[in-house]
Amino acid sequence: MELSLFKYMIPRMKKLLVFLPLLLTQQAFAARPFVTDDARLTTAGSCQLEAWTRVYQHSHELWALPACNPWGNFELTFGGSSAKADGQRASLDSALQAKTLFRALKTNDWGIGVAFGKISHDGLSPGPNQYGNTYGYVPISWSLWDDDIILHANFGILHDKQSKQNNMTWGLGSEIRVKPNLLGIAEIYGDNRNNPYLQVGFRYSVIPNLFQIDSTYGQQINGDSELKWISFGLRYTPEKLF
Repeated sequence: MELSLFKYMIPRMKKLLVFLPLLLTQQAFAARPFVTDDARLTTAGSCQLEAWTRVYQHSHELWALPACNPWGNFELTFGGSSAKADGQRASLDSALQAKTLFRALKTNDWGIGVAFGKISHDGLSPGPNQYGNTYGYVPISWSLWDDDIILHANFGILHDKQSKQNNMTWGLGSEIRVKPNLLGIAEIYGDNRNNPYLQVGFRYSVIPNLFQIDSTYGQQINGDSELKWISFGLRYTPEKLF
């Protein structure tokens, strides 16, 4: 019985370890529920907490990413995730990202910045330092019609430690105001080596400028049927901590 269960679990855990890094290579730690980042920062002098889960057919991830902006134009994000396949722990990941702006996004205007980060994946990064993929990208955002529509674009590069290749990454996202406290979310993102990913959903402000919840549905376009997910997340953004 135990041997049969072990044989059943192994191929599913292998699938998770194969496709999870593909998603991680696209990961820019943007405001939930986006993967495509924006030209905005956490409130100056404060921190925020974003946490979410992604649920796949045979696995799920749990993420927590605190971010702080103590000086006004420098945001540091550090956190990680735990992934399980068929109820068994499959991997742990950690992430560190720094971000600054050259021009902050304002209503009916545009903004641009730059971000750099590193992702460690224990299944693909053996050795004492556990270092993994490194990346950098430029987020650009546009505000239209008094913030009723906000568009985002990302262009960057990621060095994949396992393959020793440099991948060109990109993302296009949109926020559409449906009601004062409700935003519709849609984005497409990818790199130059894999089929892109599509994600749609919503972000709802339970307490405006303080506490938000969100949910999305996503999948890889013309890709593996395993690469479909539902996500549920929250974002807590207090005005001042420092």
